[in-house]
Amino acid sequence: MRDVVRSVWRRMRTGLLVAATVALATGAARAADEEPVRRNVILVLSDDHRYDFMSFMEEAPDFLETPHMDRMAAQGAHLANAFVATSLCSPSRASILTGQYTHRHGVVDNQRPVPPGTRFFPEVLQRAGYVTAFVGKWHMGHEDDRPRKGFHHWVSFRGQGQYFDPLLNINGTRRRFQGYTTDILTQQALRWLESVRSKPFFLYLSYKAVHYPFLPAPRHHGRYEKAKITYPDTMALTEQNYLSQPRWVRQRRYSIHGIDHMQTGPFDHDPVPSFDDLYHRYCETVHGLDENLGRLLDWLDQSGLADSTLVLYMGDNGFALGEHGFYDKRDAFEESIRIPMLAYAPGLIRPETRINQMVQNIDIAPTILEAAGCPVPPEMQVDGRSFLPLLAGRDIPWRDHILYEYYWEWNFPATPTLFAIRTERYKYVFYHGIWDRNGFYDLQTDPVERHNLIDVPAYREQIAAMEKQLFDELEATGGMQIPLRRPAGVPLHQRKLRR
Repeated sequence: MRDVVRSVWRRMRTGLLVAATVALATGAARAADEEPVRRNVILVLSDDHRYDFMSFMEEAPDFLETPHMDRMAAQGAHLANAFVATSLCSPSRASILTGQYTHRHGVVDNQRPVPPGTRFFPEVLQRAGYVTAFVGKWHMGHEDDRPRKGFHHWVSFRGQGQYFDPLLNINGTRRRFQGYTTDILTQQALRWLESVRSKPFFLYLSYKAVHYPFLPAPRHHGRYEKAKITYPDTMALTEQNYLSQPRWVRQRRYSIHGIDHMQTGPFDHDPVPSFDDLYHRYCETVHGLDENLGRLLDWLDQSGLADSTLVLYMGDNGFALGEHGFYDKRDAFEESIRIPMLAYAPGLIRPETRINQMVQNIDIAPTILEAAGCPVPPEMQVDGRSFLPLLAGRDIPWRDHILYEYYWEWNFPATPTLFAIRTERYKYVFYHGIWDRNGFYDLQTDPVERHNLIDVPAYREQIAAMEKQLFDELEATGGMQIPLRRPAGVPLHQRKLRR
């Protein structure tokens, strides 16, 4: 299947490169006489989609099929080093809308509402004459599905929602729909797009998929049932995998986010649920997500709006599938902090563009505002920066590292508060509030992060320099206070014992 996908991609690319060359040349000839185009923007957000689970990626399972994500990469740009500032649903969503780190916007877990006075970039678009819509999972404020500021049109649901027969709040009125949520949200988005196609628009389409528990559409259930799984190198419970890691890493293996426990509902049922089933259903849910992304791209082609629209696809955080004995996110390992990110904008982005610079979810707000011709208001205090010039092929100075943070949750206490700084080669992780060792990894020689080098004397100066840089940046951006929140929600703190 992988060979077939790549063959199609190569044929598609050959024709596209010729067409793109003509389009870019024509655009250059017009540039002197025309004002810059204010693009429509569609931001598509998935939930828990790994950075490497797209079929054009070498690391992807051989059987996984994502032809429409492959198309976006072939006809547009693959941002190959995309990261989040916090790998958790609500904090990540707040970072996308504000362009700020979690310690600045204050949405530190999945239980809290957005602090009063928070500014969202769609508000700026509204003032600039854009019509705006939100469709899908909001999740900031958990069970509150009421319409939020910045959006003329609102379609959402409470909390995590459900994969089948969702109850949607459409502009303040709740209505039950029959069917699969991913399909229904796409239909809601297309219906709104049809109604505003003559105006500059911004659509934020936020899918529930592929959040746990992974439930594919009935038409896809069992599609990959017999597919062979290649297990991660660090999944095995061996001395080598845990010899140098912090103690909490091995202990989390037996928590609700570990493969030797895994979520089983209110009680712990033996045996542990099938990891293979979990993996296959995840892939089938990704496939259904991709199918719906294709519906959106097809609509743009058929409506004639593709040439005036920027489409961004991304995940809200990463997801481990066995790495280090985990399933879930939150930690600072690569599977958790890296996300898929694709951009499609004919006439702006050359086909098969690959961007290797490190971008983050805090960059989404300024990027979209620049695409819309809107300056970022100073009062938004944006921490990110626009990568639109990178999409357009311009060589500009860029960051050489990213900052990452996660705050311990009362509901899911297996992962400690942590702060990390990651360069192209090295990663330093500082753990707060636990008696344990910190982390330092060489991503070039050890891409799976099996060997923690924190105690190796040869790296002492490098570690000290990265620690200083981490705390200098936290201090400069107001990140030196650890938030304390009143407990809210249900604690899932039971730890399974080894037999």
